[in-house]
Amino acid sequence: MGLLFLIMFVIGTDTFLISPLLPVLQTTFHVNAGAAGWMVSAYALGYALFALLAGPLSDRLNRKKVMIMGLVCFSLSTGLCAAAFDFWSMNLFRFAAGVSAAFVTPQVWASIPLLVPKDKILRGMGIATAGLSISQLLGLPIGSYLASVNWRVPFVALALIALFLGITAHAVLPGLLPHTKDTQARESQSLIRTYTYLLRSTTAVLAFGAYFIFQFGNFAAFSFLGSWLSVSFHLGVSDIGGVMLFLGLGNTIGSLGGATIVQRIGVKKTLLIGITTSGFIYLLLANSPYLWMVKAGLFVIFMISGTLFPLMISCLQSLSSTARGTTAALSNALMYLGTSLGAAAAGGLFQATGTFLSVTILTFISFILFLILFNSSGILKPQVPEKA
Repeated sequence: MGLLFLIMFVIGTDTFLISPLLPVLQTTFHVNAGAAGWMVSAYALGYALFALLAGPLSDRLNRKKVMIMGLVCFSLSTGLCAAAFDFWSMNLFRFAAGVSAAFVTPQVWASIPLLVPKDKILRGMGIATAGLSISQLLGLPIGSYLASVNWRVPFVALALIALFLGITAHAVLPGLLPHTKDTQARESQSLIRTYTYLLRSTTAVLAFGAYFIFQFGNFAAFSFLGSWLSVSFHLGVSDIGGVMLFLGLGNTIGSLGGATIVQRIGVKKTLLIGITTSGFIYLLLANSPYLWMVKAGLFVIFMISGTLFPLMISCLQSLSSTARGTTAALSNALMYLGTSLGAAAAGGLFQATGTFLSVTILTFISFILFLILFNSSGILKPQVPEKA
C-alpha cells in the first residue's frame, strides 16, 4: 500500500502544482490570466477524456502493466513540461500528462481489492486517498519551494519520482490479471457496450448518478472558497493558502482514520451523519464573521470528506468484480464533470447574488439529493458484486 500511496501523492501533486505556478507561467509565456487558465484545463481535459477509455482497456489487460506504462508516459510528459518553450507546447504537454494520469489512478483504485483482504479494502482506499490529501498539504508547498529556484524544477523532480515509482512497481507488484471468465467476450465488446454492461442495473445508474451529484455540490463550494475568503475576509493569496492548509490537514486525518469510524458505526450511518453535518456546516460558515470559525469548520468538513470519499469509491467498486478499472474510470470522469458543472453553476450564483450563502445552499441541496439517491440505489445493502 505504501507504493500506491506514493503514486497517488505524485499524481495529486502534479494535478494541483500548476495553479500556484500560473502567475510565473503567465509572465514567461506572455499570456493573459484567462488564457493561462487553459494550462490547468488542459490536464483535466486530457484526464477526463481518456479515463473513459483507460478503464475498459485495463479490465482486459494486466493492470500492473497498464499502471507501469502509464507511469512511464506520465514521467515523460511531465518532464517535457519542464522543457516547454511556449504557451501551446505547455498546453500540449499538460494534456499528455493528464492522459497518462488517466491510465494510472484507475489502476490504483481497481487494484486495492485485489491486493488486500476484503476486511482491509476500505482502509486501503483511505491510504490511497491520503496520498491525494497529503499532496495538497505537503506536495504543493514543496513544489512551490522548488519553483522558487526555477519553475521548471518541480516538473523535473516529479518526472524522476514517477519514473522511479514505475520501476519499483515493476519490481514489487504481482501480476494483476483480469478474470479469465468471459475475457474473450469482453475483448470483443465496444467501448459503449462496456459501459452499458456496467450500467445495466438500476443500482449502478442511481449510485453513479448520486456520486456525480455529490461531486457537483462538493466542488461548487470548493471552487469558490478562495473568492469568498478574498471578498469577505480580504485575504491575499498567501493567506488563502494558509486557510487551505486546514483543508488538507482535515482531509488527511479523515482519509487515514475514517475506516475505524466506519467499522464502529457502519457505512449507512457514516454517510448520513457525515453528509448532513458537512452540509449544515457550509450553511453556517457562509454567515460566519470570524476567520477562526471558518478554519475550524473547513477542517471538519474536509475531515469528513476524507472519510467519505474512499467509502463511496469502495461502494462503487463493489458493483463489479471484473470491471473495476471501468468503474474507477467512470467515477473519475464523473468527478471531473461534476467539478466543471459545479464550478460553473456556483460561478453564476456567486456573480448574481454576491454571497457565498447561495453557493452553500446549492451544495446542501446536492448533498441531500445524493443521500436520497445513494440510499435508494440499494448499494448500501450487503451484496455480492455483479459480474460485468
